[in-house]
Amino acid sequence: MDELKAPIIIVLNQSGLKLAQKIKPHFHGMKIHGRVAGCDVEFDQTMEHIRTLFKAGHALIGICAAGILIRATVSALSDKLNEPPVVALSPDGVSCVPLLGGHHGANRLARELAELLGGHAAITTASDVSLDVALDDPPDGWILANPQNMKPVTVALLDGETAELTGSAPWLEASSIPFSSTGKVQLTVTHHTRQPAVNELVYHSRQLVLGVGCERGCSADELISLCENTLDQHQLAPQSLAAITSIDLKADEACILALADHFGVEARFFNAGELESQTPRLENPSDIVFAEVGCHGVCEGAALAAAGTAGELIVPKQKSNRATCAVALAPEPIDAKEVGKMAGELYVIGIGPGQSAWRTPEADHLICRADHLIGYSLYLDLLGAVTDGKSRHDFPLGAETERCREALELAGKGNRVALICSGDAGIYAMAALVYELLDRTPEQEGVSNAAKRVKIINAPGISALQAAAARAGAPLGHDFCTISLSDLLTPWQTIEQRITAAAQGDFVIAFYNPVSQRRRTQLEAARQILLQHRPKDTPVILATNLGRAQENIRTVTLHNLDINDVDMLTVVIVGSSQSKVFLRGNGKMSVYTPRGYSKKISQP
Repeated sequence: MDELKAPIIIVLNQSGLKLAQKIKPHFHGMKIHGRVAGCDVEFDQTMEHIRTLFKAGHALIGICAAGILIRATVSALSDKLNEPPVVALSPDGVSCVPLLGGHHGANRLARELAELLGGHAAITTASDVSLDVALDDPPDGWILANPQNMKPVTVALLDGETAELTGSAPWLEASSIPFSSTGKVQLTVTHHTRQPAVNELVYHSRQLVLGVGCERGCSADELISLCENTLDQHQLAPQSLAAITSIDLKADEACILALADHFGVEARFFNAGELESQTPRLENPSDIVFAEVGCHGVCEGAALAAAGTAGELIVPKQKSNRATCAVALAPEPIDAKEVGKMAGELYVIGIGPGQSAWRTPEADHLICRADHLIGYSLYLDLLGAVTDGKSRHDFPLGAETERCREALELAGKGNRVALICSGDAGIYAMAALVYELLDRTPEQEGVSNAAKRVKIINAPGISALQAAAARAGAPLGHDFCTISLSDLLTPWQTIEQRITAAAQGDFVIAFYNPVSQRRRTQLEAARQILLQHRPKDTPVILATNLGRAQENIRTVTLHNLDINDVDMLTVVIVGSSQSKVFLRGNGKMSVYTPRGYSKKISQP
C-alpha cells in the first residue's frame, strides 16, 4: 500500500475498537477511525466519513455490517480499475469479505486479515477462486503492464484454455493455471518493453536500477530526457525500475528527486565508500570523479550497488551535457527500501491548538509517514495513539534549538522525521529556527552538510489566534497583527515600539506569550499603551486551553483586563476601536470586527 494511503480501520463501537487495536500493529501506517473514544480519528457522520475516505483513495477495513460500507460507497463508485480496496470484517474477526477492489488489493488484504485472525477470507472473484491467483494483483515487486487485457485472458482461462509462460515468475508457476507450450493465452515476464497481443498479459518485475549522476543545479528536464532516451534505446520497460540511485552528496538534488517522482519509484543513495567498493565492476572508472567525490564512478557504481553482487551492468554510462546514467539488472525483484538509504525528509508540522479534529489531513499523512517524532512532550502527548510504533524524541520547554538540530541531523541520516509544533509551525514556532540553522555556517554552530541536504515539507496548522477568534466570533474580520510579549529573545524596547505602532494603526492585536511565571509586567504595560489609543470598553478575548477539555473563552474590556486572569496557555486578542461585542440569543457574548459592509447598505 502507498504509505500516504495506508489502510484505515472503521469502528463503530468498543468491541470493534478492541479488534482494530489487535490488527493495527501488523500494518505500517494503519490508523483507526471511529465513533468511540480512543481512536486515532473520531467522527460523527459515519456514511459521510467513509465516503470521503473512499473518494480520497484509502483502503478501508470496516468492522461493521457489509451493508454500511456498501451504502456509504455506492454513490462514489465510478472506475473499478482505480477504486481502493474495501473489506468488511465481522466483529468477531471470523469473516473477511472483500467488497470492492478485489483485483487491487482487497482479496490480498482479506487473506492477510484472515491469516492474522484465524478467520476466513470470503473471496468471490472467479479468477482468484478457479486459478488460485490474482492475475491483476501481482505480488510486491511485480507490475501488470496491460490490465486492459485482463477480461479476454481471464475468460479464456476460465473456459478451459491453457497458457504459455515466457520467462520466470514463481507466483504464477505455483498457481492452478493450466500451462502448456501451445497455450492460446500468453503470460510473458520480461524487463523489456513489449507490445502485447490481445490474449497476452505482460508482467514486469522490478529488477532494474537506474543509477544517475549530475552537476549541481542540473535541470530535471535534462536528466529525465537522458534517462527516458536511454531506456527507450535499449528497449527497457520503465515499469521494471525498482529505484533511482546516486551518491549521497546528491540527496538534495532537485532533478534526481524529480526523476524518481517521474518514474514513480524511490530515490536511494550510497556514500562514497560504498560506491568505491564497486570500482572493479565499473566499465568507465574515472580518476577525475574520484578526485571530486571520493569514488571512481557514480552512476555505474550506484546502479551496481543496488543490484547486488549478482547483478550486472546492462547499460554502461550514458552522458548528456550535465548528467549521466547507467542501468543494472538484478537477478530478483528489488525492495528499494533495502538498498542504500533514502533522502532524508523533515516534516515541520503544526498540529493546531490541541484537538485532533483541528489537525489537517496533510499533517496526519506526514505524521503517519514519519518514523521519528520530535517535539515538546505535551505536543507529542496530544497526538495520542498516532505515536504508536514510532521513535519518540521528547524535549522540554526551552530546548527549541536542540529540538530542531536533532530533527535536522536525524533526517540527514536518511530518516523521515516529523518535528511537531502546536498551532502553525511558522507562527512563533520551530519552522523559522529550522531555516535559521540551515542558513548558519559551521562557525555559527550550523548543522552538518548531510542535514543541509534534507527535503523539508512544511505542513500548516490552525494557529491559536485563528482558533481563539473562531471560538469568540470574528474579531479578525479586519486588519490585525500578532505580537509576542516574551522578551527572552526580543528586547522589551522593541516590543514596546511594535505595540505602540499597532495601537496607533488601530490593528486588532493577538498577543502570544502574554505572561509566564517570571514575566508578570509586560501585559499590563501593553494594556496601558493601548488605553492611550482606543476606548476603555474595547473587547479583549482571553482564550485558554484551546481545543482541550479545559477550554475557557472569556470576553472582558480593555479597562478591566486583569493579568491574574491570564496564564501561559492563554491567547489574548485585543479588538480595534471598531470591534463590537454583543449578547446573542443563546446568552453567549460574540465579538466581531466589521470590515465596512455597512457602507454598502447605506448606499442608495
